[in-house]
Amino acid sequence: MPRTVHLVALVAAFSSAGATIFIRQGVRGSTSFAGFWINLVVGTVGLWIAVVATGGVGRVSAAGLLLFGLAGLLGTVGGRLLRFVSIEKVGASIAAALTNLNPLISSGLAVLLLGERVKASIVAGTIVIVLGTVLLSAGGRRVGLKPAHLVLPLLSAACFGVVAILRKVGLGQMGAVAGSAVNVSTALVAFTAFLLASRNRDAMTCRGRSLALFVAAGVTENDAVFLNVVALGLGTVSVVAPLYGSAPIFVLLLSFVFLRGVEVLSARVIFGTLLIVAGVGLITAL
Repeated sequence: MPRTVHLVALVAAFSSAGATIFIRQGVRGSTSFAGFWINLVVGTVGLWIAVVATGGVGRVSAAGLLLFGLAGLLGTVGGRLLRFVSIEKVGASIAAALTNLNPLISSGLAVLLLGERVKASIVAGTIVIVLGTVLLSAGGRRVGLKPAHLVLPLLSAACFGVVAILRKVGLGQMGAVAGSAVNVSTALVAFTAFLLASRNRDAMTCRGRSLALFVAAGVTENDAVFLNVVALGLGTVSVVAPLYGSAPIFVLLLSFVFLRGVEVLSARVIFGTLLIVAGVGLITAL
């Protein structure tokens, strides 16, 4: 396995962390709905450019379109929107750590639905993650967060965990780039329809600093996803997944630099985040 794999996976994790910081700064002057809509627009444009650059849509099946469309509704509209709202409500560090629990969900579903065996690493990782989550909850209360808000990133993680199964099955029906384009396009159409139906057109307007930050978040987030796919193509899941799952650590480091005065990082929040990252690493280890 080339050492490039480690570098690409870590750059992907750093890019994902950067997107989290951009979102946190952007919602200070706008709304999570506006940021999410801009994120979808950037992702849709970028992925269809990638489809053209890689030779077109390629093989397509009705099952593939259905699976990636459903993934767009559940994972992108549900998971990513909840991630935006979580960052706004509980802060970048806690949101990143709890959203990062999605491998726990996908591993459990893989055992139940795909017949994969329960491994000792999954049990050990689950225990470590539970301890980390308890610490994050306690640390959040100490800095004035409402415990109920912690449900938001947990729901986001659940959506991302479920959608991983849909995408895994969908990749057997059509290519990754075209499938991802269908995924995010479905999400953009659905969310735009929701905003129009609810007469919340203001969510599709954003300007100034927040607009620039949300566009930057869209670029860095989709870049992270692309680099993660590249890393998976070069190396094994057991190496790439834990490295990509280190994104919350980068969020902590970037928060000290860019969110000073915006977020309060207690020792419990920091240690809880590190435990969750370690637990995710155990779950994804073979």
